[in-house]
Order: sequence, then C-alpha cells, then structure tokens
Amino acid sequence: MKPANLTPHIGCSPEDFAKTVLMPGDPLRAKMIAETYLENAELVNNVRGIHGYTGFFEGKRVSVMASGMGVPSIGIYSYELYNTFGVESIIRIGSAGAIHPELRLFDLVIASGACTNSSFANQFRLPGTYAPIADFELLRKAVAECEKRGYRYRVGNILSSDCFYDDSLSTLQWRKMGVLAVEMEAAALYMNAARAGKKALAICTISDLIEGGEETTAEQRQNAFHDMMKVALAIAED
Repeated sequence: MKPANLTPHIGCSPEDFAKTVLMPGDPLRAKMIAETYLENAELVNNVRGIHGYTGFFEGKRVSVMASGMGVPSIGIYSYELYNTFGVESIIRIGSAGAIHPELRLFDLVIASGACTNSSFANQFRLPGTYAPIADFELLRKAVAECEKRGYRYRVGNILSSDCFYDDSLSTLQWRKMGVLAVEMEAAALYMNAARAGKKALAICTISDLIEGGEETTAEQRQNAFHDMMKVALAIAED
C-alpha cells in the first residue's frame, strides 16, 4: 500500500529517494534526465506535477526531481528533501543569464556563492547578513569534472533574484561586484542546506546574455544542457 504523504508536496517514502537528488527547475527536464541517463528509473513523486524519479547511473543510485521556479518553490522542496526524506546532497542544474561580460551562451557556471535580493534569510533571525555558499567538496569535484571533459566554465558568485521581469533594470549593477550570472533558486537551496547540515551545489548553463539580448531557443537549451547534466551525474554521491 502506498504510504500517506509525509509532506504536502512529496508523495512517497524516504527510502524512495537516493542520497543525492539532481534538481532542475522544469518537471519535463527531470523526466528527460531520468529517461536519458538513469537505468531502471521509477517515478516516485508526481504531486502537483513535480516529477521525481530514482534510478541508477553507472551503478550509483541517483534521484532527480524538479524544483519549480523561484526561491519559494525550491525552498519548499529542498527543505522537505533534506529534513523529511533523508537526502544528503542536492545539485541544482538550471539555466542562468550572464552578467559577466566574458561569459558566452552555453558556458557552465559553478556557483561558489549566491547573492540574493530575496528575504528568505529573514526566517533564520540572524544578527547580520548571511552569505549562502556551496559545499566545497561538491564544487571541487564539479571543477575537476569540467576540466577532465574540456568544458568552458567559470566558478564564482551568482545572483538568485526574486524578479524575472525586473522593473528597476538593476541586474547588471551586480557586475561591479564580480557576480557572474543571475538565476532564481540557488540562494534558498544553499541556506536550507546550511541549516540542515547537508550539501548543495548549483551548476548553471548560460541560456541568455543580459546585455545584448542574445538568447537560446528551447531546442538549443535542451541539447546544450547535457554537459551540465553529465557533470552533475558524475559527481553525485551514492
């Protein structure tokens, strides 16, 4: 008998998830990863259409589940995975818009830290400003994998923005602080990992250039994002 949901958003048992979960934003991308890369992949969650699968990659048990878009959504799913389902590592694999002028379309950005304009950290009632950072071991392994495969990549700070349509047109101001790219989820993931004593890393593929307006098509993103997925799968911990 299928167990009752342990949380409002994930409908399976803790043992249905591997210790590492790859987390794209798009549920259909989670489905594609499972069908393309995992052996014996099983659908373990589909509450609200958020596809979650568990299978095997080169002998390692790995899960992949969508996060949805934005800080609130990944905040919910990563919290539940870490604190209720026993997941130890979450690797976000998503798209980002380039802020750094030397980044090109399809480059990989490995986020050592994640600035944010979100108020997500307020819940922790800290006596200052928290700096969300990645797990160093996951980051180190991701860099080594990129080097081995000859991928173009950069390591550094990204911006997790609450605004996709930024009325203030202020995103490029983060360039003066060396921020590489903008996305919408990593900061919340890093904060939840820190609070739970778990591991997190965000690897993003550049899908558009904020300055100049150059962007990829949906088909190009689908094909180009395989480099990012291969790195994440290679560093997943069993």
